[in-house]
Amino acid sequence: MIDLYTWTTPNGRKASIMLEECGLDYAVHPVNISKNEQFAPAFLKISPNNRIPAIVDNDAEGGPLSVFESGAILIYLAEKTGKFLAPKGRQRAAALEWLMWQMGGVGPMFGQLFHFMNAPEKIPYAIERYSNEAARLVGILERRLGEAAYLGGDYSIADIITYPWIAPAFETIAKAKPDVVGEGTNTRRWLAAVGARPAVQRGMAVPKI
Repeated sequence: MIDLYTWTTPNGRKASIMLEECGLDYAVHPVNISKNEQFAPAFLKISPNNRIPAIVDNDAEGGPLSVFESGAILIYLAEKTGKFLAPKGRQRAAALEWLMWQMGGVGPMFGQLFHFMNAPEKIPYAIERYSNEAARLVGILERRLGEAAYLGGDYSIADIITYPWIAPAFETIAKAKPDVVGEGTNTRRWLAAVGARPAVQRGMAVPKI
């Protein structure tokens, strides 16, 4: 059994989608970040960065193992189950490239964009800066998905980690920056394909609050 510590954010849903896709038994422990529950001492022992998601694999070799950071969690679960990450070669490299692209680009830039868009004090410079960068990243996604059905070639942890950020944000960004994003045909096709997967639908509904 795996304990999942999560909340209703794109980062949290990466882990729940992966657990659903792998068919692993897991128990959900909601961590309400709006109430600062992520700073509880007990959670700090599991996630030293005070961020969700985090997991504890109670069946790990040598005893319970905690893993924090969404990318590390997905790689760990992929290697544990042998699913959604090739063991070696080009497809593994591609999946890891695009996973790192999401972690280093999409997550931070989209997060900043929507923070400033929803802030009580509007700062036009910040909104424009992060809108431009988010649109640039969506343009990269659109071009990649014109080359391959999925980010890593086959469906992989790269798609699982990216989908929860793109799904709620794509139309807003595409409407704001059509000159950068373009028509978005490839991205919409990918969103529909990934979003139709039953495991993705179940994972996107975690945690139930």
